[in-house]
Amino acid sequence: MSEIQNNQNSDLQAIRHSAEHVLTQAMQRLYPNKFLMAMGPATADGFYFDFEPVGDFKINEDDFSAIEAEMTKIVKENLPIIRQEISLDDAKKLFADNPYKMEWLNSIQDRKEVITIYKTGEEFTDLCAGPHVRYTTKIKAFKLLSIAGAYWHGDEKNKMLTRVYGTAFENKEELEKYLFNIEEAKKRNHRKLGKELDLFCFSDLVGPGLPLFTPKGTILKEELQKHVEKICRNFGFQKVSTPHLAKIELYETSGHAKKFGEELFHVTSSRKHDFVLKPVQCPHQTQIYASKIRSYRDLPIRYMESEKQYRAEKAGEVGGLNRVYAITVEDGHSFCRVDQVKNEVINMVNIIKDFYGALGLWKDNWISLSVRDYGHPEKYIGEPEDWDTCEKMLEEISDELNLKAVKCEGEAALYGPKLDFMFKDALGNEVQIPTVQLDFATPKRFGLVYTDKDGSEQTPVMVHRAILGSYERFIALIIEHFAGAFPTWLSPVQVKIIPITDNQLEYAQEIGKILQESDIRFEIDDKSETMQNKIRIAAGEKIPYMIILGSRETENQTISVRQRDGQDLGVMPLSEFITKIKDQISQKSLNLIK
Repeated sequence: MSEIQNNQNSDLQAIRHSAEHVLTQAMQRLYPNKFLMAMGPATADGFYFDFEPVGDFKINEDDFSAIEAEMTKIVKENLPIIRQEISLDDAKKLFADNPYKMEWLNSIQDRKEVITIYKTGEEFTDLCAGPHVRYTTKIKAFKLLSIAGAYWHGDEKNKMLTRVYGTAFENKEELEKYLFNIEEAKKRNHRKLGKELDLFCFSDLVGPGLPLFTPKGTILKEELQKHVEKICRNFGFQKVSTPHLAKIELYETSGHAKKFGEELFHVTSSRKHDFVLKPVQCPHQTQIYASKIRSYRDLPIRYMESEKQYRAEKAGEVGGLNRVYAITVEDGHSFCRVDQVKNEVINMVNIIKDFYGALGLWKDNWISLSVRDYGHPEKYIGEPEDWDTCEKMLEEISDELNLKAVKCEGEAALYGPKLDFMFKDALGNEVQIPTVQLDFATPKRFGLVYTDKDGSEQTPVMVHRAILGSYERFIALIIEHFAGAFPTWLSPVQVKIIPITDNQLEYAQEIGKILQESDIRFEIDDKSETMQNKIRIAAGEKIPYMIILGSRETENQTISVRQRDGQDLGVMPLSEFITKIKDQISQKSLNLIK
């Protein structure tokens, strides 16, 4: 990141942090003695303010206009925002009536940090590290967004506070663009569209965080799986299948038992069996490698698997498809010699390019060279010299492929450094899914070996890779990215056949039979609706193509084709349409027929 970008981010953070102080000050003017301040940081998208209501005090989004009006008054007053260092004793006197501030002061004391307060004019003071703008008039564009409940420190054992979310930008144009994206995001929300398009559902009887994929959602999931597996097979990956559970010793050996701790699901039975639902697949796959003697000639050995994993997420963090208990994960592992590592990583980068290129996502991306936190080696397994070697290898590969990977300390995996690929979706949100990870540690912990050409036993390197990662999270991403209007190859229903009257129903069924034989997914709308209403419904279901059949089409044995975007492709023979759509599907085209 350039120095200019850093400065811009710092300026925006100062504006947002200051806007949060102005929000708190406005609420104190409007609702004196009605709440206790807790905390209020700037965030990547704006800011928020947490407070504890006093008595039966409540606010809701209907109160935002009054609060924003008071914030605007404070901004126009051009109040100075002044930083002041203060002693611990004076700070404790100042915030003696606020247990939240007292807790922060004790933690600051423990860390032996300088205590600072910021004053906005003469009436408002808050404990804060900053940064802030110098005068309130620098806050030129802000908006309050929503209200939610939030546990103090995010811990459900603590008191529930009220959180007000807002955002601020350097000018009104940027704010309006952000607010437009918020509204667009609501339209694209995967929970909303998932229900409307009948892709997945949840059941109270099954339990939260356990999504159920409908026939249409299952088609979407399976098409993604077929696509990624086809690409991986071209690079020598073979499919394996491992159980959903294992003895805890497996994860103690790998280090995952310690890493996931309370996130592990323990399974017991009346027959005294004691297992853990698998949180990751890599330890299982090491045991397939270990099941027979391996020679240097056998390597690389490449496994891929799309299977369920389980994480006991905090209940408050589970929602939609982005955070679930049962995760269908696509990942793979290559067991190779040190001299083969570079080629394996290059292959995996090419798999990522091929997969994301077919979805139009191989653009506006950057890559993180995620290395260890050098100040906290206890977070990781493995030997320091192996980490040095792995990090150097990935840096060299990045240079050779001109990936321009940005080194990010503290972002490495438990067992090794990695290349993390960052993409932007249709709304400009940054998403990290694909990753390639080097691992010298795990094979050593499991005693994996191969016989080298000189007869000696050597330890293989394990290269981990995830292309689409979690199917649940990835499906949420592409629902929102495409706003439910998937490319034809991915659409659960590719063609809707619309007979205008019952007189065309027999012809519609004949066409359906031919489409089925051509592996084209279709539905027939035989409801007693008008043609225009049927077209409207099919367009709302985001189905790429509609075949409309009237008396003329039936008589001439032709079809009339319309696209979901409203474009009329006119009348054509069914064979011509099938040729065009099959070509579009085979090429994984993002566009509809021209």
